[in-house]
Amino acid sequence: MLRYNLLISTAKIVGMRLVFLMFLFCSSFIVSGQTILPLKERAKVIEAIQEDRLNNLLPQLMSKTNLDMWVIVTREYNEDPIIKTLLPPTWLNARRRTILVFSKDSKSNKVERVALTRYAFGRFFPSVWDKTNEPDQFKALANYIVSKQPKRIGINSSETYGLADGLAYTDYKALYNALPNNYRKRLTSAQPLAVSWIETRTPKEMILFQHLSEITHNIIKEAFSTEVITVGVTTTEDVVWWMREKIRSMGLTTWFHPTVDVQRNENSDLYAFDGQQKLDVILPGDLLHCDIGINYVTLKTDGQQLAYVVKADETKAPNYLNKALAEGNKVQDIFTANFKTGRSGNVTLKLSLEQGKAAGFRPQIYTHPLGTFGHSAGTTFGMWDAQEGVPGSGDYPLQVNTAYAIELNTKVYIEPWQKDIRVMLEEPGFWGENGFRYIHGRQTEFILVGAQKRHLRD
Repeated sequence: MLRYNLLISTAKIVGMRLVFLMFLFCSSFIVSGQTILPLKERAKVIEAIQEDRLNNLLPQLMSKTNLDMWVIVTREYNEDPIIKTLLPPTWLNARRRTILVFSKDSKSNKVERVALTRYAFGRFFPSVWDKTNEPDQFKALANYIVSKQPKRIGINSSETYGLADGLAYTDYKALYNALPNNYRKRLTSAQPLAVSWIETRTPKEMILFQHLSEITHNIIKEAFSTEVITVGVTTTEDVVWWMREKIRSMGLTTWFHPTVDVQRNENSDLYAFDGQQKLDVILPGDLLHCDIGINYVTLKTDGQQLAYVVKADETKAPNYLNKALAEGNKVQDIFTANFKTGRSGNVTLKLSLEQGKAAGFRPQIYTHPLGTFGHSAGTTFGMWDAQEGVPGSGDYPLQVNTAYAIELNTKVYIEPWQKDIRVMLEEPGFWGENGFRYIHGRQTEFILVGAQKRHLRD
């Protein structure tokens, strides 16, 4: 009977796992908690996302950008960044020379996708190259292109976005030389398509994004707690490495080394702004700041939050710090209220800084696209050292269904400390048809380190 019950329980677990995978992307399904899928299940999710994007998103984008064909050429260990968005989940790298071709039918608007490789490129790209009949891979590519008669052929070349500039010069020359003369002039930059492909988030991805953002927030909350911090003993560097270990123990990875900084009522600097390694011992009355980003399935997060280390006679942060955080939130509100589809990042930045300063704040804004890549392609809203605007990516107009790391700070003078502090905030946000929203909320209160908890009394 015990064995039978174990079998039934096992079957239920397997069934629940399958149900989870089946319903993960249903519009009514809500992810909660910190469930991290095993690698095998993650692979299924990656394929589901890729299939949805290839079937439903790519045809729209190719029509929007007026491209008949998109050619991606990459080599093992010298890979076009776009390949990262298409790589089969069981492949860790492109193999040999990989050539992918997307060809849009003008009548049906369907996109045929093929690989000119020794074998199929995962499930979604059958190989059309027979090396026995045509040993020259680029000649085979040229023959395929001519058979489709495209008018505009997009290649990944861009002066503005490194993520859209993945075609190596050697491969460009080989492609150019293999094409007939009348097709060479049809080659054009695929930057509009490549950027749109990178920046656009689908409904299925946004379910995953919310889950990932929640995980990130929970890691920060745990890091800024007495479970990790022993006040007067633990250093900021200890917390950094706890984060790294915690993330790794969850089966996840970071895409940059986290930072933890201290601001306090004495001489102190922020690591993020002076570039110097700090080994500050965390003390009562400290204002803590962290910067952390993690990878999961097909997406990345990027977030900064603040914590206050309460003193023995405190149950909350001082009012002057709470007011400072509220100013940071107001700067966020001013900034995101200026989001408008079609408006450039530079114009949005200028408006937001002017309005923030007019309201008495001292803001800096340096917000960037976020998704498959941490510092992604799309609309850039300033950089910490380019508050006048960013040429190129700052001129790019805001598009719907895109995600951003809403990253900024404002200086606030703290009278009891006789000095300025920086209220540094960063939260994943989404711009869609219904406007702006934070993907998993934003910080409006300090995380409290060492706050006294209420105890049961007789």
